[in-house]
This record gives sequence, C-alpha cells and structure tokens, in this order.
Amino acid sequence: MNISPIKTETDYNEALKKFEILFDASIGTPEGDEAEILAILIDEYENKHFPIDTPDPIEAIKIRMEELNLKGIDLIDSIGGESTVSAILNKRRKLTIEMIRNLTIKLNLSAGVLINDYSLRKRGILYIANHNSKLQVVNKTVKSRSQHIKSESKLQIVEKVKFNNGKAKK
Repeated sequence: MNISPIKTETDYNEALKKFEILFDASIGTPEGDEAEILAILIDEYENKHFPIDTPDPIEAIKIRMEELNLKGIDLIDSIGGESTVSAILNKRRKLTIEMIRNLTIKLNLSAGVLINDYSLRKRGILYIANHNSKLQVVNKTVKSRSQHIKSESKLQIVEKVKFNNGKAKK
C-alpha cells in the first residue's frame, strides 16, 4: 500500500481511478483498508476544492417535497392555510419557529437547515391612472403588502412621475 496526500488535480484523478478498482474490496483486507483510506482522502480533497453550498430553507423544503412526492397542499397542516403555504414557498413570507418545528417532523429535515436566513422576494406593483386622457404607468417595488403606499395616493405618485415634483417633463 503506497498512499500519499492528494495535493493536485492529477493526484485526485489517480486516487479516483485507484479507488474505483478497490471499491468492491472486502472489509478487513489490505485492499479494503486502502479503499477506506483513499475514500477519506478523496472526500477531504473534494470538500476543500469542490464545496457544495447548502440550499436555503425554502429550496431544502422544495427538494424534500419532490423526494416525498408532496405538493403544497400537503404542508397545510404544518405551515398554515393554502395562502400561507404559497407565500412561504414563493419566498414572500418567512418561516416561523412553529412552522420550522412542524416541518422538521413532517419532512424529516434538520432544524439547522430550516433556521438559516434567506431573502424574501421583492414584489413589483404596477399602478395605472388616467390623467389628462393619457395613460400613466408607474412601477413601484415594495417588500410586502404592509408597505403599500401609506401617505400618498396612487394618483399623487403618477403626478410626481409625470411632473417631476411640480416641474413638467418634456
């Protein structure tokens, strides 16, 4: 047995070829021991040079749902109503601690995966108003429904866009 650390891609490819030959070796034999050591070295090299990022919680849920042949409706008992499930799976709403506890049991996922932070999708809202027989369109991006226009009406926003805060655009 002549095993050395894997330092280069050439070393890695050679180790893979050798491991493939030894893969079916019996445990407890010199060949089996060599295969076990090669597997450890290969795994260490791959983790260092080809890291795989863990998916965000929602992607992990979707992957597990696909594995278990589940649909969104199957998560209602764990997450809440149909609209809540949709909001969670479309990243418009964050998971709560209670949802994480329920999903950990239902989907057999680690709570450590589900508690990771993830970004919510921004929502684009299109405002249309008819002013002076011209159709005005304003695209305002907000983070959630609670951030809809609070102090200004839709028409005031259109006016600001059209007149640039009081100065008429050309």
